[in-house]
Amino acid sequence: MDAVVQATDLHKDFGPIHAVDGLSLSVRGGEIYGLLGPNGSGKTTLIRLLIGLLKPTSGSVSLLSQAMPDKAILAKVGYMTQASALYEELTVRENVAFFAAMCGEASQARVDEAIALVDLQDRAGSLVRTLSGGMKQRASLACALVHQPRLLLLDEPTVGIDPQLRATFWAYFRRLADDGVTLIVSSHVMDEAERCDRLGFMRQGRMLAEGSAAELRAQAATATLEEAFLQFAEGSETGGR
Repeated sequence: MDAVVQATDLHKDFGPIHAVDGLSLSVRGGEIYGLLGPNGSGKTTLIRLLIGLLKPTSGSVSLLSQAMPDKAILAKVGYMTQASALYEELTVRENVAFFAAMCGEASQARVDEAIALVDLQDRAGSLVRTLSGGMKQRASLACALVHQPRLLLLDEPTVGIDPQLRATFWAYFRRLADDGVTLIVSSHVMDEAERCDRLGFMRQGRMLAEGSAAELRAQAATATLEEAFLQFAEGSETGGR
C-alpha cells in the first residue's frame, strides 16, 4: 500500500538545538504508527513538521501524496495537540462545531456523533473551562475526529486520562485503522506501544529503530520494549553519529 505519510531527511534546528536531526519516515494507509520516546526527543516537533505548522530547516514531507505545506489537504487530516487547543469560553458542542465548520463539515448530526464517541453527551452544553483535564482530552479528540479525516496525528492523546478511558481511546483508534484511517500517535508510555502496528523509537531528534513491538524486542534481544529502547539508545551513544 502506498505511503500516506512520507518524510525524507527532515531537519529542524532551533539555533544550536537539532530538534529533528535527519529523520525519515514512511507510514502506510490504515496503519497505527507509534512515535515512542522520552519528553524532549522531538516527537511534537516532528508532528508539527508533518502537518506544516513548522517549516523544516531541510528535507521534505508529503501527506496523502501531496507535498506539504498544502492547506487543501488539511481538510483530510485530524490533529490533536498535546496541550489543549480548545476555546475555554465556548461549550463542548460549540468547540466541536467550530472545528467541523473549519474543515467543511457543518452537519449537526456529525457534531453530535463525535461528542457521543468520546462520551461527553452529558457535558455537551458545558463551557470547556469547567471540564476536568480528562474531559478536555476527550473534547479535543472529538474536535480532531468530527470531519472524519483520512489521517490522524495525535500528540500524547492519553496524557492525564484514567486507565479505563485510555483503553477506550485505543479501542476506538483500532476501529478507525480497521476502517482505513491512518494514525500517528506519539507517547512516552511504553505499554501503549503494544497497541501500535509499527513503532519508531525516537531520541534526540533521531530515529533509533523501527518495527513492530515483537520485531524491536527481537532485534534488541530483550523481553520488554522499555529494555529494547534502552538497548537502542545505548547503541546510538556508543556508535556515535
